[in-house]
Amino acid sequence: MRIGVIGTGRIGTLHARTLSRHREVGSLILTDVDPARAQGLAHRLGETAAPGVDEIFRWGVDAVVITTATAAHAELIGRAARSGLPVFCEKPIALDLPGTLHALAEVEAAGTVLQMGFQRRFDAGYAGARAAVATGRLGRLHTVRAMTCDESPPPAQWLPLSGGLFRDTLIHDFDVLRWVTGREVTEVYATGSDRGPAMFREAGDVDTGAALLTLDDGTLATATATRLNGAGYDVRMELAGERDTVVVGLDDRTPLASTEPTGPPAADKPWTGFLERFGPAYEAELNSFVDVVRGERPNPCDGREALQALRIAEACEISRHDRRPVALAEIPDRPRPPSDD
Repeated sequence: MRIGVIGTGRIGTLHARTLSRHREVGSLILTDVDPARAQGLAHRLGETAAPGVDEIFRWGVDAVVITTATAAHAELIGRAARSGLPVFCEKPIALDLPGTLHALAEVEAAGTVLQMGFQRRFDAGYAGARAAVATGRLGRLHTVRAMTCDESPPPAQWLPLSGGLFRDTLIHDFDVLRWVTGREVTEVYATGSDRGPAMFREAGDVDTGAALLTLDDGTLATATATRLNGAGYDVRMELAGERDTVVVGLDDRTPLASTEPTGPPAADKPWTGFLERFGPAYEAELNSFVDVVRGERPNPCDGREALQALRIAEACEISRHDRRPVALAEIPDRPRPPSDD
């Protein structure tokens, strides 16, 4: 199997390394907007670098992995679909609903595979939480708390391109909330704070956000995120039911310090970032993609799943801006019909 990797930044490098050592992958073709970066990675891995995206498609590959800047995702997904190629793409499909829906329409028209990179679905902790819900161990689920806390903010120049805290960061929590609980979000109420560095205000973004989400069975969930968690990288989910409570992300590296006299000690080596915390999950999702391409398993996270997470993020942005509850029914899940005006 020959796979084209488009984008060789942090995630692209990680994925290329995983694929390069996979026993079912014969070779890779790597490309990047920075040709020297792709060439350097190809040299280190013993793979081939291409001058640009055109060569990926012209030289012939069996599948494509897209890890470029988000703005390029939708066009590349469409191009791969028109070429009949299965695609793995890092989230999101696009930064807006029209771009997302158009790309999905191209995939569906072509009948090709699009697997989205929501790596938390492949994390052992989240999988355990999903099993606890599905088996009834928790009883009736009444409260879910999800959180993502980055240790330090991203570069200022990247913020205007990110889509904002809800679309870029909390979208992972929205996706895994649906996956773990098996429920859909029906309404959100969201807000945010920009009291941190001025670069967030200048980008029209917030450095900290919170959303109250109502699920379709009445369960209440909260999802919070911040870019400024100095204690370390902290990603957790708590699920409380009438019989039991479980937590994802609580281990000897969780950046928490108890104020109780007999509480556990603070972590000696707290998590510092997502690549470290979710390393095994990133590898598992790429191994899954190879299995999907080989026809050995169904797609574990298709484009429609990514659409639902984006719809929740869109509802949160509207709620934050309008300061009101937003029903998910307000957010389209298919192209709007032409106006008669």
